[in-house]
Amino acid sequence: MIRLLLADDQALVRGAMAALLDLEADLTVVAEVGRGDEVVDAARDNAVDVALLDVQMPGLDGIAAARQLAEKLPECRVLMVTTFGRAGYLRQAMAAGAGGFVVKDTPARQLADAVRRVHQGLRVVDPALAAQSLAHGDSPLTDRETDVLRAARDGGTVADIARELRLSDGTVRNHLSAVIGKTGARTRAEAVRLASDHGWLL
Repeated sequence: MIRLLLADDQALVRGAMAALLDLEADLTVVAEVGRGDEVVDAARDNAVDVALLDVQMPGLDGIAAARQLAEKLPECRVLMVTTFGRAGYLRQAMAAGAGGFVVKDTPARQLADAVRRVHQGLRVVDPALAAQSLAHGDSPLTDRETDVLRAARDGGTVADIARELRLSDGTVRNHLSAVIGKTGARTRAEAVRLASDHGWLL
């Protein structure tokens, strides 16, 4: 019997997924959490074999939770199951130690099969996402540029971003200019949208 943890902040989605997976003779859902920072404890307390994680959750995002599981419970496999099928998220999840990445509208039978394959140590990736990931390549942004763009997502002024990141206004302006150039955007807002669409921002 493969013991599963479901981590998703939407209780309805979590419940539906649990009901579908529990229909499989060799799968059993032993834990459910709605926050990323609850994943490791729940996986440890319930001797979980495979954790199914959403990407965007409160407390800790699913990719960071996958990284924690890889460090603290390496025997627990990870399958990302998300609405946000973005190439950048796929690359980040795999780098964090996830064994698979599928979208939430994956048919129940395919999802159950993905769980079994990840449990066996195999890689499972949504084919359309894999193709998109190859087409888009890695993020061209530096870590600091990503931080600045993430801070800009909330619509603050240059001064607000500088205060939040403890940088000078001029440094923030330089980073934003570089980001706009690298993304091919015309405005800061468009750069945020493009980077988000590619999965370069979490």
